[in-house]
Amino acid sequence: MPIDPICKKPVDENTGFKSVYKNKEYYFCSENCKKKFDELDKSVIRVRRSLKDKEKISFGKLKREIIDPGICTLCGACVASCEVLSVVGGKPTLKGPCTACGVCYNQCPRTITTESSLIGNVRDVFTAKSILPGVKGQDGGVVTSMLLYGLEEGLIDSAVVTVKSEEEPWKPAPIVAQTEEDILRSAGSIYVHSLTMETLMSAIKRGSRSIGFVGPSCNIDAVYKMQNSPYGLLHMFMRANILKLGLFCMDTFDYEGLKKFLGDKGLPISTVQEMKIRKGKFWIKAGSEHVFPLSDMDTFRSGSCMVCTDLTAERADLSFGGVGSKEGYTTVLARTGLGLELFQDAADRGYIKIEPLERQGLESVLRQAKAKKVQMYMIKKRIETVKGI
Repeated sequence: MPIDPICKKPVDENTGFKSVYKNKEYYFCSENCKKKFDELDKSVIRVRRSLKDKEKISFGKLKREIIDPGICTLCGACVASCEVLSVVGGKPTLKGPCTACGVCYNQCPRTITTESSLIGNVRDVFTAKSILPGVKGQDGGVVTSMLLYGLEEGLIDSAVVTVKSEEEPWKPAPIVAQTEEDILRSAGSIYVHSLTMETLMSAIKRGSRSIGFVGPSCNIDAVYKMQNSPYGLLHMFMRANILKLGLFCMDTFDYEGLKKFLGDKGLPISTVQEMKIRKGKFWIKAGSEHVFPLSDMDTFRSGSCMVCTDLTAERADLSFGGVGSKEGYTTVLARTGLGLELFQDAADRGYIKIEPLERQGLESVLRQAKAKKVQMYMIKKRIETVKGI
C-alpha cells in the first residue's frame, strides 16, 4: 500500500488521489495533501516562465561547469527541479530530452547567477570618457580625469597611484601624486602587482587627509580591511578619508616572467608602448600591434590571481574597466552614494562625458565577472598547467 508523501499515511490506490511527478505515481489521502504536493510542479513552471526570455541554459552547461570538474555537492537541487534528471553513478544525469529551460542551473548552489553575486552592489552603471585635452589613459581615461577633478576641486589633497619605473620599463612604482603631472604619469594599466599599501601609509604620515586611492580588487580589499576590521590600522584613524577607485582586473603577471615572454616573442619590454587585455587576448603595441592568446601567459600569471574571484573591485566607491564599453570609453560602476555623487559632479563640471551603459554592455561585464568567479572551480587544472603536468 502506497504512503502519502505529505502526511505519511497509508493510502488505498483505488480510493486515494493520484499525481504523477517525474514519471512516478504518488497517492494521497486527501485533496489537501495532493494540492500541497502539486505546488512543487507549479513552482517549477513559474521559474521556467520567468527564465523563458533569458539566455537558454541547458543541462550541458551545468555538467561542464559543476558536475564534470567535481564541484557538485550531490544536494539534489537540480534533480528535484527537473523530471528528466536523476542521480546515476553518484552524478546527476540526463535521462531524457533537455529543453534548456535553465531551471536546474539556477537551483544549483554552486552556480553564480545573480548580478549582485557577480559584480557586487551597484547603484548605477555608465560608459564614459575623458573630455580633458591631453588625457590619454587606459580605455576612456576616466580614472585620470576623476583624479584631476578631485585634486583641482579641492576634494582630495593627494592620490596613491602607480607609475612606470624609470629604471626598469613597465615595472610598477607606486607614488603619492599631488600634482597634475604626477597624475598624468599614472595613466594606463600595468599588469604587474603594485605595492600600494606602504605608499598609502606614507601619504597619511605626510599629513594627507583626503586621498584618492587607485588599485585592482586585491588592493581595494586591503584598504577596506584596514578601515573596517577591528584590528585594521585605519579602523580608528578617522582623520583619513580615502576614495577608493577600483580597476577591473582579470590577471596580473610576474614582472620577470612578463619580460621573458615578450623577449621570447622578439619584443624587448623597453620597446612596448601600451598593453591591454581584451576578450581573452593580450594586446601589445610596440611600433606595430601584436596580439597573443591570454592562455599563452598562464606560466607567468600571479599565483594570487588563480584564487581571486573579483573582477570589478566590488568594495570600491567607483569601479572602472574596458569590458562592456566601445573603444575609447570606460565602463563605470558607481557603488556608493559618495562615488555616484562625485562621478556625476565631475561630468557636470566638464571633466568627463557620461552615458548610461546599455544592457548589452552590462551583460559583457557579467559574463567576464562570471569567468573570474568560476575559475576557482578549475584551480587544480590551472595549477597543473602552470607546473607543466
